Amino acid sequence: MTTSSPPVPCRTPAPTPPAKRDALGTLLMSILAGHHRYAHITSLRFDAVNPELLGMSKVISEDATRRALKAMDEEAGIAWLDAQLHTSTASALSLASWILDTDTTVKCLYGKQEGAVVGYNPQKKGRPSHNYHSCFMGNTRLALTVEVNPGNRQAASHVTPSLWRYYDGLADNQKPALIRGDLFLGNEGFLAAAEQRGAHYLTKLRLTTGVKRCMTRLFRQADWVDAGKGFEGAESRLKLTGWTQERRVIVLRRPLAGEVALADEGPVQLHLAFIDGPATMRRYEYAVLVTSLPSEILTLAQLYRDRADCENCFDELKNQWGWGGYTTKDLKRCRLTSRLVALVYNWWNLFVRLAQPKKHAEAITSRPLLLHGVARQTRHAGQTTLTITSSHARSQTVQSALRVLTRFLDLLQGAAEQLRSLDRLGLITQQAFRYLLDKRAAIAGLLPPPAAAFTG
Repeated sequence: MTTSSPPVPCRTPAPTPPAKRDALGTLLMSILAGHHRYAHITSLRFDAVNPELLGMSKVISEDATRRALKAMDEEAGIAWLDAQLHTSTASALSLASWILDTDTTVKCLYGKQEGAVVGYNPQKKGRPSHNYHSCFMGNTRLALTVEVNPGNRQAASHVTPSLWRYYDGLADNQKPALIRGDLFLGNEGFLAAAEQRGAHYLTKLRLTTGVKRCMTRLFRQADWVDAGKGFEGAESRLKLTGWTQERRVIVLRRPLAGEVALADEGPVQLHLAFIDGPATMRRYEYAVLVTSLPSEILTLAQLYRDRADCENCFDELKNQWGWGGYTTKDLKRCRLTSRLVALVYNWWNLFVRLAQPKKHAEAITSRPLLLHGVARQTRHAGQTTLTITSSHARSQTVQSALRVLTRFLDLLQGAAEQLRSLDRLGLITQQAFRYLLDKRAAIAGLLPPPAAAFTG
């Protein structure tokens, strides 16, 4: 009688983790292509040209990309990406005086993700979301920092720690001449922290009871001056409840023309009450700013209006890049991809500025113009030649711009052995923003240097 040994179970070998260069290169190509989902990576799998140019062995799959990010150490990965993000902007920070714009935006979520809680969401009330707190370099569209928080952590006490962590890490010659923000920064915590650091600020105040009393007093007594764009301005000193000292406030008002609709949100439907008073009755819209700057009212009003460019950065990053997507169940990978998207966004902005230095071109127009094309790679006599054919209607314009860009890069490459990487990046940044330097020098004439501390 013979006995047979029991069958040995067949085990599927664990997948081999992809190389770091392959994982990061795949994400780079996906972000540059304008993808918003990991599933979109599949469209890059058969690219036989770009992976070799980037030193990659292959384009990995969407699942392998997600697994690679999941295996990455969160704190080490975030520290590395923050350092790379700072490197991409460090050269621009020391060129001239600059303004730091900071704000938050909402990313709506539709599944069961970590940190997906209901918070402030004016567009889709009651929808779980993540909160993206970011800092940008004014007028350059360069992203400085980004932090992903749960949707209910949009208050200043939650977002200012990352702001001050970035600010304190800057060298003295890189610190901004002004920190500019919206309503959420108009509180004692931020204002006192800025004054302790000697950082100038310009932000907006909520129309609380104390602020309204100040507006009423100025309406009756103050001499209003022109503030530009149809606004009038007056200034005062104000110490609100909870403030440790008096601060300078600027009240801006603009007359309203025609009928005014007052919304009364009832439980069933929206009721509108139209007010059309006599021609002698003036109706105004108001905005109240608090600042540490000694500049005149017209200058301060225009500086705050320029903050609207920060909203354009959010719109571009969410709708034309990947901030609106690359969603996973855990918050860790969302924090990593948000920084990676901001880094690629900065690189692309520098590249486009080199080709078109006079204005910023958003990705919706610059990507088809400068990125999309048919490439053919040939090898002969030990040389590899890449021939790119553009199918864009403005291909002649693109060709002229790229010729100028190529001459600059060839000149830079000739001196590359004598320069450090940061020095080369500094020359690239200076060339890319050469038309903005005169404007920033004009801003520097309006803004005083940071003080050691404020005395109130």
